[in-house]
Amino acid sequence: MAFVRDLIEALTPTTAYAETPADVTEDVEDAEDEEDEDEDEDEDELVDPLDTLREECSKTASCVPRVEQYQACVDRVTKEQEEPGYESKHYKEDCVEEYFHLQECINGCSAPKLFHKLK
Repeated sequence: MAFVRDLIEALTPTTAYAETPADVTEDVEDAEDEEDEDEDEDEDELVDPLDTLREECSKTASCVPRVEQYQACVDRVTKEQEEPGYESKHYKEDCVEEYFHLQECINGCSAPKLFHKLK
């Protein structure tokens, strides 16, 4: 009989109350505010070295032409999307090829430098 009772208790949902007492709510809000402040401080301190390297590499002489090609493609596609009748066009250009060439250049530049900056 104890087995059946335990099974019923396990399957019965626990009671959840929609409202909590006011004094408990204030304590919880104060604790959440303190946690948010701690998280903000931690977020300010952390900087991903990969993001910094990728930004630097996108400005190197070898990657600048790729950045310009990608940006020109984005501008061209954006302008084309604004034209009337774009939705009915059979072929719609995208910038996938330019994007991958840009990423290949940036990754090739940043990968060798990245592991020297990791701790």
